[in-house]
Amino acid sequence: MAPPIRRRRPVRTLVVLGLIIVALFGTIAAGVKWSDASWTPNLALDLEGGTQIILKPVTENGERPPKGTVDQAIGVIRQRVDSSGVSEAEITSQGDNIVVSLPGHPSEETLKLVRTSAQMEFRPVLNEGAPTPTTTDPSPSSTIPANGVEAAAPDPTPTPKDAEPSDEPTKAKPDSPSDAAYYITPKVQADYDALDCTDPANRKGGANGDPEKALVTCSPDGTAKYILGPVEVEGEHISGASSGLKPLPGGGTSNEWVVNISFDSKGTSQFTDVTTRLKTQTAPLNQFAMVLDGLVISAPRVNDIISNGKAEISGNFTRESAAGLANQLNFGALPIHFDVQSESQISATLGSEQLRMGLIAGLIGLALVVVYSMFQYRALGLVTVSSLVVSATITYAVITLLSWLQGYRLSLPGVAGLIVAIGITADSFIVYFERIRDELREGRVLTAAVERGWARARRTILASDTVNLLAAVVLYVLAVGGVKGFAFTLGLTTLLDVLVVFMFTHPVLELLSKTKFFGEGHVLSGLDPRRLGVPGTRYAGRGRVVTVPPATADVQDATETPTTVEGSRVPVSVGAPNEAGLTIAERRAAAKKASTEPTDAPVDSASQESEPESGRTEGNEH
Repeated sequence: MAPPIRRRRPVRTLVVLGLIIVALFGTIAAGVKWSDASWTPNLALDLEGGTQIILKPVTENGERPPKGTVDQAIGVIRQRVDSSGVSEAEITSQGDNIVVSLPGHPSEETLKLVRTSAQMEFRPVLNEGAPTPTTTDPSPSSTIPANGVEAAAPDPTPTPKDAEPSDEPTKAKPDSPSDAAYYITPKVQADYDALDCTDPANRKGGANGDPEKALVTCSPDGTAKYILGPVEVEGEHISGASSGLKPLPGGGTSNEWVVNISFDSKGTSQFTDVTTRLKTQTAPLNQFAMVLDGLVISAPRVNDIISNGKAEISGNFTRESAAGLANQLNFGALPIHFDVQSESQISATLGSEQLRMGLIAGLIGLALVVVYSMFQYRALGLVTVSSLVVSATITYAVITLLSWLQGYRLSLPGVAGLIVAIGITADSFIVYFERIRDELREGRVLTAAVERGWARARRTILASDTVNLLAAVVLYVLAVGGVKGFAFTLGLTTLLDVLVVFMFTHPVLELLSKTKFFGEGHVLSGLDPRRLGVPGTRYAGRGRVVTVPPATADVQDATETPTTVEGSRVPVSVGAPNEAGLTIAERRAAAKKASTEPTDAPVDSASQESEPESGRTEGNEH
């Protein structure tokens, strides 16, 4: 019993692909009408130009900061720029200066973040919570427990709905910097409740706030939000920080990574007072926050009074995270300020010229692919052209959508990645077409050749695209600068190539295989059996067998002979009976092997001479 044939629905697949394309452009259209989206993708610095700011980092005493501090400053600026939604920014060091190049027309807020100097501060923690916005019960009877003291109930007098919460404390003066009842005013509480630290826009940093007031802020990774008290120790009083394995009391070291901090004389005195007070508090009031660039990089709790100016921070540190925190503390230990040396607009004249030449090269390459496809595959090459058009349409829509939703900017290396993708996409079609031709050479009808060829070709296509995708991912992770743009577009177009081949090319060939033009192997179809080197007889569908002369004969010499077996249409295979199902390479290997093997029985010379030299046709015996 023959296995059941899986029902194909190529039209449904094409409709789904069409809906995907419509959804992509519909989303862009909605963004253009109701948001700030555009019908064209944003361009990077090398294509659009932008603003260049040259900063000179200097210490408070006017000395040149060490190299590590400059690198840390670049990291802080990059964090600010990335959090503000600006992509493809270039931040480098040139000598003693830091050069920041921002593409397009950055907002004044972004420019202010670049110019602002980073600072390190130590503040007590007054409250810590989940990063998402919270709601509170505004009933008049509610109180705020803080430091064991209950705050006075708010005035029950109703206030206008849109009135700004009061920023006045509920008592005359604080008992200590950890006095939550004094520092957590209604406005501070409202800001804390509304803060969403999962939004990168709220993790830009750049402002540490008033040192005498509470600060509402986030952790850099967006996992927590805090209300902090006033500044108690400035970062300039850190004399040094290092990371290492925790030493054991009896000598040796454990496998726990810790960060060690030491303070100068003034910092030692201040930190002694802080730890003495916080040791007696309950969580979260027993924590102190290390604030760098307005964000809490760490908030450890106090276990002991530290009076010698040497503190040890322990926790779930890895070697990398401990070293990173130590570097941040050292950066705060030597506060630097940024002197703006210059701020100017840079043009994209050179980049625009390179883009124009790149597009010309891409068009030339595309034209050559089209010419080759039409010459090699005749009308079948139109499938290649239409597949490239569909792939280009989807790629344009996805890049434009990413520009709006993720701030992606197309750079010149990214354009190079798109041009390279033309060859990757065309290669997938060639693999598929050649597989179909191999099946036709074995005597199969086109509908069967399309399915069998697809079963073989898709493995090759997926393997090839997987290799390309892995190369793009590795390149994106390891590369820096504009090379990342090339790797991104290369990986994106590789994924889209799989989508187009599976949801457009294959379904279209399924439909074309059922047409008379392609199914009967028209001379212009690209599936002409004479051009494929299949002389002899082959099944042409609809109960007809076509006798195809050798390639040197005229196409008009082909004759058609209807054949049926018990009322059914029977396909005829080309080649010897034992060659059915073999590829060309396999048949050639078998023929070579047969020619080298000695024959055991004598051959009658008369009968051999009378045997026709034409190829044998395997038929059905009745």
